[in-house]
Amino acid sequence: MLLKTKKNAEFKKYIKWFWMLIFGGTIVVILIFLLASLGVFGKLPTFDELENPENNLASEVISIDGKTLGKFFHENRTPVQYQDIPQHLIDALIATEDERFYDHSGIDARGTLRAVVMLGKGGGASTISQQLAKNLFTKKVSGNIVLRIIQKIKEWVIAIRLETQYTKQEILVMYFNKYDFNYNAVGIRSAARIYFGKEPIELELHESAMLVGMLKNSSLYNPIRRPEMVLARRNQVFIQMYRNDFINRQERDSLKQLPLNLNINKEDTAEGMATYFREYVRDYLKKWIKENLKPDGSEYNLYRDGLKIYVTVDSRMQRYAEEAMHEHLKNLQSLFFKEHKKNKTAPFYQLNEKEIETTMDQAMKRSDRWYRMKQNGFSENEIRASFKENTQMRVFSWKGEFDTIMSPYDSIRYYKHFLQSGLIAIEPQTGHVKAWVGGINYKHFQFDHVKLGKRQVGSTFKPFVYATAINQLNMSPCDKLPNTPFTIPKEKYGMPLDWTPKNSDDKYGGEQTLKQALANSVNVITARLIDKVSPITVVRLAKSAGIETEIEPNPSIALGAIDLSLFELTGAYSTFANKGLRVEQMMILRIEDKNRMVLADFTPKTKEVMDEESAYLILNLLEGVTLYGSGGRLRSGGGNYPDNMVTGYPYKFTNPIAGKTGTTQNQSDGWFMGMVPNLATGVWVGCEDRAAHFYGISRGQGATMALPIWALFYKKCYEDSALNLSKGEFEKPKKLTVNLDCNQPEGTTDEDEVDVKKVNTKIEF
Repeated sequence: MLLKTKKNAEFKKYIKWFWMLIFGGTIVVILIFLLASLGVFGKLPTFDELENPENNLASEVISIDGKTLGKFFHENRTPVQYQDIPQHLIDALIATEDERFYDHSGIDARGTLRAVVMLGKGGGASTISQQLAKNLFTKKVSGNIVLRIIQKIKEWVIAIRLETQYTKQEILVMYFNKYDFNYNAVGIRSAARIYFGKEPIELELHESAMLVGMLKNSSLYNPIRRPEMVLARRNQVFIQMYRNDFINRQERDSLKQLPLNLNINKEDTAEGMATYFREYVRDYLKKWIKENLKPDGSEYNLYRDGLKIYVTVDSRMQRYAEEAMHEHLKNLQSLFFKEHKKNKTAPFYQLNEKEIETTMDQAMKRSDRWYRMKQNGFSENEIRASFKENTQMRVFSWKGEFDTIMSPYDSIRYYKHFLQSGLIAIEPQTGHVKAWVGGINYKHFQFDHVKLGKRQVGSTFKPFVYATAINQLNMSPCDKLPNTPFTIPKEKYGMPLDWTPKNSDDKYGGEQTLKQALANSVNVITARLIDKVSPITVVRLAKSAGIETEIEPNPSIALGAIDLSLFELTGAYSTFANKGLRVEQMMILRIEDKNRMVLADFTPKTKEVMDEESAYLILNLLEGVTLYGSGGRLRSGGGNYPDNMVTGYPYKFTNPIAGKTGTTQNQSDGWFMGMVPNLATGVWVGCEDRAAHFYGISRGQGATMALPIWALFYKKCYEDSALNLSKGEFEKPKKLTVNLDCNQPEGTTDEDEVDVKKVNTKIEF
């Protein structure tokens, strides 16, 4: 009896200690949470910070058809709303990361107890809310166990506060918007675009599962570096979804058989679509931000404030333009390399060693290497020596980038071999720029050949001479002028010498209509016209049409002996297609802040340049160029390069096209300006240095270098019926007073080179 009484007393003592430990532990836990909430263990986020957690939001450039062309960011995050997330993505997350997400209030007691009892071997205890708290407010996880416990306690407190202030849906959205998936993919929208080329709502179940699998550790589960590990992790997500009744056994087993099917689209300033255009937008926004402050007087941050920049570019046209340029220049470049294979001064023609040395010296001084070394205090001799030292580098080629060992000096010479190009497409009626391709590869060639580059325009300037004659003298396309040698005396325009232009083919005789003369690019007839109207009148019309560059009013401008940008030249051509009304090019439609409040709306400026009939007559002349002149290749197969190298481009356009080719001295520049009623497009092709070019006119003329890019671009646009690219005729004025039936004969040339040496090299332009 005494023994039994003693055992009962000991049992009661154990029970007493057990409950003391339970209650004491509970009090301690409550006390720890209370102290943590009071900030004893360190500052906790305020109510305002919880309502507006600090985020770096990327600013987006959004095309007119609603596609994101690119972003500006320090951290590539673009938030999504709950309705933008597919249900299977949410199911995968909950099944894998927090099975009782809808049942707890920030802390999963069962999961935490399991983790404690099994020392973490039974799975993690962190809820989605805790993980969000960690991502939002724990800048760096401590390696010290005591400090990490304190961090964990603070995360628990924050998780509870998050659950108090936000709905479950809002917490899920915040979680998806915050996680870093690597490769500048911060948030689910960037991740979906970068890994699969899709918006989140477009993700398929197996794609959602892969992204959820990465949440465990995106650096470890990297689908680019460790695809097999990521595949296994993705399949584990399917098992969890089956375990939680989100999918059935058959779905689980079939989904596990699918490959990852990645579609990598890295979002970087040097990569992606419309890179040159985006750089223009960035430069514009920097200036706009300086002049348009926030209500509190501070400046918007292009890289953190999540601005929405809606632009006129159409993503489909932009893609077709980039594809067209790449397809043609890849083939043309191979011919260029072939031609220069035995050229000892490649890629230059007609330069001696001293001139080449000067050219290369100037290129070195313009390079980033020269600038950086000079800023760091290196002497000029040290800088020059560094250009001759071999180093490992990754260089561009049309077959893809490759690693090589080369000196910086040799790399400059190598890159000077490459043909560069620019393309801009404008809707004449609105001024909207629909496509903008400033070069062949922004990562390696960052100079924009649309707006920044200015090159000699050759025969593409002749329509402005004809337009002036038609507009001022009421001439018609059927009026005739003699195709005979012609001289303008130096005294007439204050020139140092008499000016006697020559035709590029040195053929003269008889008369030609204006339509024939422009189609044949007859220099002497163009010279007669500018003498009739005076150079200053031509300059006045060209500037009214949109040419911004200052032009010296000399007769030689009739043959295009002036440097203009593709941007201004194409804009001026658009005036002809818009019934003589100039609509200034428009690139940006509006700017919104992250809350979709409109900060700025933009409208283009308009100006009447010429009457509707005069504009239509110019279009009629330019149609002649594509019917039986230098643009006639558009009507035939047109795809044969010299040396019978077939490109496989059967153009065979049958619809009305107004266009003009242009080729400058020594084939340094090839141009094609082409228009249909609702789209005007200009293309330029040439090397960085004018001394680098094709040797002969057959390869180096605008009809060979630039016209095929235009043709390929329009072919692709016509195949996309959603673009509604016009195939109809240009609209005639209701009262057309001029007869256009000139009985135009066929059989004209397709070479229209402007040789400034033949014109008069001593004229001062």
